[in-house]
Formats: sequence, C-alpha cells, structure tokens
Amino acid sequence: MNAVLIALLVLPLLGAALTLAPVFGPDPAAADRRALRFGTVLTGAVLVLTVALAVGFDHDEPARMQATTDLAWIPAIGVRLHLGVDGVSLPLLVLTSLLTFLCALYSERRLPSGAGVPSARSFVGLFLLLEVGMLATFAVLDLVLFFLAFEIVLIPMYFLIARWGSGAKVPAANRFILYTLLGSAVMLLGFLLVGLKAGTFDMQALAAAHGSGLSHSTQVIAALAIMVGLAVKAPAWPLHSWLPDAHTAAPTVGSVLLAGVLLKMGTYGLVRVLLPVVPDGTTTLAPYLGAFAAVGIVYGSLACLALARTGAKGDLKRLIAYSSVGHMGFVLLGIASLTPVGVNGALFANIAHGLITGLLFFVVGALKDRYGTADLDTLAGATGAALYGRAPRLGALLAFAAVASLGLPGLAGFWGELLAMFGAFDPAEGLSRPAFVTYMVLAGLGTLLTAAYLLIVVRRVCMGDPKQPAPVAELADLRPYEAVSWTPLAALTLLAGLWPALLLGLSDPAVKHLLGGG
Repeated sequence: MNAVLIALLVLPLLGAALTLAPVFGPDPAAADRRALRFGTVLTGAVLVLTVALAVGFDHDEPARMQATTDLAWIPAIGVRLHLGVDGVSLPLLVLTSLLTFLCALYSERRLPSGAGVPSARSFVGLFLLLEVGMLATFAVLDLVLFFLAFEIVLIPMYFLIARWGSGAKVPAANRFILYTLLGSAVMLLGFLLVGLKAGTFDMQALAAAHGSGLSHSTQVIAALAIMVGLAVKAPAWPLHSWLPDAHTAAPTVGSVLLAGVLLKMGTYGLVRVLLPVVPDGTTTLAPYLGAFAAVGIVYGSLACLALARTGAKGDLKRLIAYSSVGHMGFVLLGIASLTPVGVNGALFANIAHGLITGLLFFVVGALKDRYGTADLDTLAGATGAALYGRAPRLGALLAFAAVASLGLPGLAGFWGELLAMFGAFDPAEGLSRPAFVTYMVLAGLGTLLTAAYLLIVVRRVCMGDPKQPAPVAELADLRPYEAVSWTPLAALTLLAGLWPALLLGLSDPAVKHLLGGG
C-alpha cells in the first residue's frame, strides 16, 4: 500500500512536468483540448488510486499509521521522507482527489478563456501541481515536509486567481499570497523551535513523546506560532480578510478547491501537529482559540446576513466565502475543546464543509456564467430570480446545498456542528467550562443566523414569478457535464448525513490516539 501512496504524489507531479513539454501538438486549440483531457484522465487515475488506498486500509486499526514510507532525505538536519495515512488523513485524501477530479472534469467545458488568459496547458500544469501540494499535506509525517507541502499550493492557487479569475483578481491574489506566506513563516518558526528542542522533526516521534522534553514555555511559544500560522489558512477570525476577495475573484474551480481543500489544510495541521506535539501549550491557548472561533461563527453569519439583504449589492460568491468563516469556526471550536467528541466533530465538519461548499461554489459559478454576474440584487431583481420556475434542477441543487449548509438533520452539515458544540459543552479537564459553554451558546446563535441568511438566499434566488422580466431571456437548466460534476457531492452529502459512522468510525480511534499520546 505504501507504493499506492507514493504513486498518489508522483503521478500528478509527473503530469505537471509533462505539460512543460511540447507533447500536445502544434495547433493551440487542439493542444488546449488535449491538455484538459489529459488533466481529467490523470486526476481520475489519482482518484482511483485513492479509492484503492481506502479499500486496502485496515479499518480495524484506524489509529495505526498505514502505507508508511520512511527514508532519510536530508540527514544533516534529520529530515526524513516520511509518509503515512491514518483515520484522520484518509478522508481528507479521498475528498481532495475527488474534488480535484470533479474540477478537472468541469474545466473541460468551463475553463475561462479570452484575451490575456493563458493557455489551457498552463492551467493543467498548475492544477496538477496544486493537487500534489494538497495531497502531500495530508500524507507527510515530517514537520519540514509538511511546511513544504503547505507552501507548494500557494503559487498555483495564486496564478489560478490572478490569471483565470475575474474582477479585481490581481489584488485579491496578492492579498491571498501575502497573508498565507506570512502565516506560513510564523508557523515555520514554531516548527523549528519544536524540532530543535526535541531533536527531531518526525511527527510520529513527536506525537509519541506527547510534549515530554519540551518545557511549558517552549510549548506555549511554539503552539502560539503554529496556531497563528495555521489559523490564517483555516481561516480564523480576524485573520480571514484575504478569503472573501480571493473567492470573489477566483474562477469556479479555484473557489471549489480553495474552500473544499485549502482551508482544511489549516485545521488538519491543528489536529495533526498542535494537539499531540505541544499538548501543554495547546491547553494554555485553547480558551483563546475557542473565543476567536465563537466570534468568527457569529461574525461570519452577520456578514452574510448583511450581504443577503435587498439593496446590499451582495455578491453570492462573497457571501459563501463569509459563510466559510462561520462554518470553519465550528471546526476550530471543536478542536479548542480538546475532547474526542469535539475533535471528531471538527474533522467531520471539515469533510462536510468541503462537500457542501464545493457544491455551492459549483452552482453559484454556473449562475454567474449564465447571468454574467453573481450580484444577488441583479440575480433576484424585484420579484426574485425564480430558479424553481426557470431552471428547476439548478434551483433544487442550490436549495439542497443551502439547507445542507445550514445544518439540516439527515445531511452532512448537521453532525460536525452538533458534535463541536457538544465538545464545547463539556471541554477537557483544565479548561474553563463556563467560558466554553458561553462559546457554545454563541455557536448556537450562529446556527440560527446561518439558517436566516441561507433561507433569504433561497427565497430571493429560487422563488419568484418566472413570467416577470429577468436579466437573461432564456436560462439554461442543469447541463449534462454539470450534473456529472456535481451529483457525487450531493450524494456524499446525503450519505454522510445518514451514515455518520462512516467517517466517525475512522476518526475516533485516531483522535483518541493523538489526544492521549499513546
């Protein structure tokens, strides 16, 4: 199985290198078509390998690191090529490969083009390099390698926004990379402090030590640096301000991967590195992380409510970006509780958010393609956009994704938020229960506000009189390539909601192992 995990990383890397060679033919149009098809085939092969990895995974021992590779890479500083997968990382690998494949499939028909837009071959090369970085982040078990994988994704995503985006795309891309680079630099300082003090960068060895050999002050300083760096990517309030601009400017597939995978890299790092490696420092800082998470939940919901109201000229992509600040607040609150229930809820919410928000960005991207804008006032007009009447399948999918996002029981969004609040209700020993109960109450308020703004969006976009004048005369309903790209996300959202044990059975033993240091 270790060969499968290595192939997951090598295959898209070789594919990205191949796009630099003149192998797609001299005709630019034909070369672009071949390049896009090549990207779909390669990401499909990666998805097949990921499914094979999941099938071959020993589900009776999800806490044990499997498919491991451990080779010396830079002996002078003790950096090793250490790869592995457990019940925490496996679902994220599957989510990443699935979303990447669906985005590649969608891009074959909807890649932005025009004056000043680079060739599709350039897009595919950057897209595959992005996949390498995302997959490697969830597979590596060395702090230095984790940092490198964390950084690999920045350059491809920068160019996807700056060259294939729309609107104020260059300033949005600049803000994205400046924020995330600064956060990564702070995180690296924490990694170096831990590695130099402990004598190793190996994440398994550090997790097994569970903080022994590191003084309390060292743990607090390292935890603060790592937490700040990862919180930028998460994104935690108030370090989130790069996100709305990036989402608004990004192309549809960029928004899907940004919300579906890149945000998860930050929260995954908190669980994989912070909880087991510097437990005392994490316990000291957990109340502050919980407070920022609770504020983020309410802030994100209020910002969405402001954007959803009539006359606010709110952009739907921007609204979903702010909703991510609120939803990821639940993930951070679950992690801050330092309990198995809360952390399991956080990991479940991670996957649920990737599925649901990926679907939302796909649907909103399709609306923007049809209307030429994602401005809510323009879409809805005076009487409502009437998607139910004009494009019923598109309207049904948007409504489905919205009710999943607000946490309707039976869909994936429900369980993660519920478990995160349960974790806050009874936090780990040493944490202030009154403080965390307050955070839970604020999170509960956030769920009500979330329901309010999402139902307003559904009312304004899906309902109305289809006979009234609209910004476009004819509105195409769900197209076949859209149905193929989006249906898996809707199906998995329903499956995870009805069968939560599918994910919780994987993550629970691994989370207990990480929290206990055993």
